[in-house]
Amino acid sequence: MYGAQLMQALEARMATGDSGTFGGRADAEITFFGAGGERMRAAGCEIVVDAKDLAVVGITEIVGHLPKILGLYKKLLRAADERRPDLAVMIDAPAFNWRVARQMRRRGIPVVYYVCPQFWAWRQGRVKLLRKYVDKALVIFPFEEKFYGDRGVDATFVGHPLADLPAPSVTREAYAAEFGLDAAKPWITLMPGSRRKEVRMILPTMLEAVRQLGSAYEFVLPVARTLEAAFVRTLIEAQESAMDGRGKREGPRIRLVPDALPSLYHARAAIVASGTATVEAAIMGTPFTMVYRVSPLTYALGKPRVKVPYYAMVNLIAGEQIVPELVQDKFTAGNVVEEMQRILPDGEARTRMIAGLARVKARLKQGSGGGHPSEKAAGIIGEMLGQIRRG
Repeated sequence: MYGAQLMQALEARMATGDSGTFGGRADAEITFFGAGGERMRAAGCEIVVDAKDLAVVGITEIVGHLPKILGLYKKLLRAADERRPDLAVMIDAPAFNWRVARQMRRRGIPVVYYVCPQFWAWRQGRVKLLRKYVDKALVIFPFEEKFYGDRGVDATFVGHPLADLPAPSVTREAYAAEFGLDAAKPWITLMPGSRRKEVRMILPTMLEAVRQLGSAYEFVLPVARTLEAAFVRTLIEAQESAMDGRGKREGPRIRLVPDALPSLYHARAAIVASGTATVEAAIMGTPFTMVYRVSPLTYALGKPRVKVPYYAMVNLIAGEQIVPELVQDKFTAGNVVEEMQRILPDGEARTRMIAGLARVKARLKQGSGGGHPSEKAAGIIGEMLGQIRRG
């Protein structure tokens, strides 16, 4: 999403004849190639490396995919050597992108990092990589500008790309009719992650919580673009078979849907895996419980390096605990049900969380100056391109 938005914003600057972009050349064109997904492809990017092939989570999980990732890395570098881009823009994916950034710098290609690595959360020593290989960091969380700036990185907070998402236009009744939901029941949205390994680790416990919460609710699971619905259905069916084998009755049904935002907007509450989805839930104003789990070895290796007081992004932005965090051993079906029962009914806990999520949304919008964050990012990148062309 971030890459496609940025591409469109850059093209808009070109179309309006902005004097800074590409040195004010009226005949200049801008083309894109690199690593990305379907949205970037649809926006006009030539996809050299598909983002799905880089969707790996966890320290131990990455090790098994190293040969494949190395091959994709070399493929992208070959494309860069052939095309000689004016500028390289890294977007998220630090395990892959900081190595690409290093190679771009060695080739004399300026580097911008948009949606910077979360080195403030763990392995803070790696900030030196940004300082060494990145010319400009465009950050999307308000506390990042100071963190990186204090450590010698040229960083600008541009606002979060999701902060001004409008409420979905589809009505609750229309959405219910489209996906076979009971509009009279409260809905709970399940967001187990966007990567296969992640979903395998998280979804089974979510499903056990669903069984305990019962058929008084409708359950909606938006399938991430990096996954296939058939894969998610297989996990759900396997869980149901295991439960039936232990003599437990059939649980509530779960509807798979394609888009997260309408399912969050119309939900009473949500159970959300740590990551960007927690920001989406905050923007939609949907109370939720954050959950997460990785392999025991990954957790044991990573936990000592964590340098922040919270796991959930919304809590970090707020500087206080807005939503509960159930991580690793605390992530049990019983704990999920307990936390959900606090926020599902009207009352102080629900009201307090909704107010906290509204504060988070307001903070995320501060850096954009009234425009979309991708527009501010495109303005900075456009000026850099102009300087490069003017030589």
